[in-house]
Amino acid sequence: MSQRLLMIEDDHRLAAMVAAYLTQNGFEVQHAETAQEGLAQLQKALSSQPFSLVLLDVMLPDADGLDVCRNIRAQALPLGATPIIMLTAKGDPMDRVVGLELGADDYVPKPFEPRELLARVRAVLRRHQTGAPRQSKLMRFGRLEIDLDARTVRIDGQDRAVTSYQFDLLVAMAERAGRVLSREQIMDAIKGEPLEAFDRSIDVHIGRLRAVLEDDPKQPRRIITVRGAGYVFARAQDV
Repeated sequence: MSQRLLMIEDDHRLAAMVAAYLTQNGFEVQHAETAQEGLAQLQKALSSQPFSLVLLDVMLPDADGLDVCRNIRAQALPLGATPIIMLTAKGDPMDRVVGLELGADDYVPKPFEPRELLARVRAVLRRHQTGAPRQSKLMRFGRLEIDLDARTVRIDGQDRAVTSYQFDLLVAMAERAGRVLSREQIMDAIKGEPLEAFDRSIDVHIGRLRAVLEDDPKQPRRIITVRGAGYVFARAQDV
């Protein structure tokens, strides 16, 4: 069965081009012209076949795409964890940072090559899908539980919403608990794209994870910064 993608985009010509290209490459693409229509389609799909990924334009006629991203992330699981790739004509790196901070899995500036978008869609979906079998299906660190099969994160038994990229980032660090990891080592561990010198997406996603997992994100006790070296996931957690 083809994976279903929802494209929320008011540019009809672009949407048609992207839909045609992705369809040729094995995806089923549904299109929504407005934020309201897109959110309604996402909710409706939950009762039949949920969308595997959302392509979300930043500039929509009835809403800011960043607000739509925030809205999706605020929804209950599984909708709240649906992978999101944001599309924007804005080239400002800060726009990308804001999108990632709000929970987007990737960010593609317009204009883009359809082949690049396809590669990014496949990469995000690979990260979202369960990877190779692991020795343990449930990882526990104090009050924190990471369910590898269900791809969920819980604290005190309560689900915490994270994106697919953030889940893989958390698992990669948890599997190497106690080790200081550089950004390059983290990117290699999650099989992401090569880290560009100006790309701070790892920092953004870790900031998001802290906001979700830490009792006090300003004083993190689970994911700790090692100045000048990278990050370490605490092996022993009493929080």
